[in-house]
Amino acid sequence: MGSHSTHSSHGAVANGVYSAGGSSGGSAVAVANGEVDLALGTDTGGSVRLPAAYCGVVGYKPSYGMLSRYGVVPYANSLDTVGLLARGVKGIREMVVGRGLWSEWDRRDPTSLSAEARRRCAEKREGYAGEKIKGLEGVRFGLPLEYNIEELEPRIRDAWAAAAARLDEMGAKVVPVSLPTTRHALSAYYVIAPAEASSNLAKYDGIRYGTRAEGESDAAEGGVLYAASRGQGFGEEVKRRILLGSYTLSSEAMDNYFLKAQAVRRLVRRDFDRVFRLDNPLQDEQETFDLSEMSDDIPMESKLGPAEVDFLLCPTAPTMAPKLEDVTGGRGVLDAYMNDVFTVPASLAGLPAVSVPMPVEGEERTAGLQLIGQYWDDARLLGVAEAVSSILEGTR
Repeated sequence: MGSHSTHSSHGAVANGVYSAGGSSGGSAVAVANGEVDLALGTDTGGSVRLPAAYCGVVGYKPSYGMLSRYGVVPYANSLDTVGLLARGVKGIREMVVGRGLWSEWDRRDPTSLSAEARRRCAEKREGYAGEKIKGLEGVRFGLPLEYNIEELEPRIRDAWAAAAARLDEMGAKVVPVSLPTTRHALSAYYVIAPAEASSNLAKYDGIRYGTRAEGESDAAEGGVLYAASRGQGFGEEVKRRILLGSYTLSSEAMDNYFLKAQAVRRLVRRDFDRVFRLDNPLQDEQETFDLSEMSDDIPMESKLGPAEVDFLLCPTAPTMAPKLEDVTGGRGVLDAYMNDVFTVPASLAGLPAVSVPMPVEGEERTAGLQLIGQYWDDARLLGVAEAVSSILEGTR
């Protein structure tokens, strides 16, 4: 676990002298080095997209329930997805859409969307029947005002603005949007995910599953066997999250933390549904913004409210990839959690998202530009992301 792939029992993953991102940093480095064309990763709160941004490759997190998780040791069941990394969007799009991976229901994965639900969702979306995705002409991108945070590096902010301006020149329309609950999303995530992890990992006690401490008898008294095996089997970051999750699920803390975090999650999903043109096929009724909640910075498209958009456009991470030496040894734990601030909201809502390389002025390395779409709009998202990536590649 962790945003920098530094907690593996095999040692830290290195992208040269820089962090490879986490926790699927190994997959991102393998793609970046040309060792593989396509790599699997797991994305719970950004663990495919963040490594993609740090390593200069493409990272795709599908809609929740699209790609089978069978064989994955669960971290947070309600958030976990299997994602893909590649040098370009085309390879991912051909695998997911061209080869029909989106349509494959896996009975072995209880979170895999049923075949009937997949068909019903696809009928309301473009791109799944083999039709060609149009260019950027008429596509509307939203720039979330709440993502312009204090921690966002100025060079990343400038690159984001330059990318938006370039897309506007190419026929797309870029408008500001508001996602009011975003500022609470990261806090909610770091309550929900550790809580689910503490439950999922409880079986790895060194007796039924996991590592057993050497020299400890099965008949050890006072919990010695359990304590020794439990402590030996997990790294420091995993222990930290298990302890945090165990506390938030305790009777003293559940109401104040876990239940409130779940309420925030529902508000995050509602914010996304309000700004997208497309309806969420999993929701019977679609909500619109109460105009009294809107920021004065958001222009009204009509008396009915602000503009609705096709996709959201934002940085994948608030900073460039840090040096590996600056993130090892337990330093900057809270800073590492902040790296997920732009990726977590889409995970909480179960939405598809793609990180593509974004040029940064004065830097040989790229940052990540993230596109987020409505639920099950993966085919169109990948088609548009391929066009965006091609445009940005031409500006380098």
